Amino acid sequence: MKIQRRNKANPEFSLAAMTDVILLMLIFFMITSSAANQSAIEVNLPKAGAVEDNIPNPLVISIKPDGFYFVDDSPVTKDQLEAMIVNKLTNQTNKSFTIRADENTMHKDVVFVMEIAEKHKFNIAIATVKDK
Repeated sequence: MKIQRRNKANPEFSLAAMTDVILLMLIFFMITSSAANQSAIEVNLPKAGAVEDNIPNPLVISIKPDGFYFVDDSPVTKDQLEAMIVNKLTNQTNKSFTIRADENTMHKDVVFVMEIAEKHKFNIAIATVKDK
């Protein structure tokens, strides 16, 4: 005689709830990652034709058209700039920074920052906007 159980466990599993959670997490991280890398210093970046997306550098040097320098949104004088960059990159494994210069910034101001990078063997990236 065959005995049947009344409360059989259902082995089926619904992925609908898990899919919703994963989708919401994906949207959350996409929005926060794009907003986290924005700088508060307003500069009009020059346009470039062929631009490859890079991994953002941890340190950003912004240069305004009137010659004012900013290190991670903090204003810095030209005399303090080199010491500030060296201090911030001393313990970093990726010794690089991004130069965000306004399209109307004088060339000498950008070259000054590039000379600091050359002197200390830092890698640099220059921020641009994709040409539409």
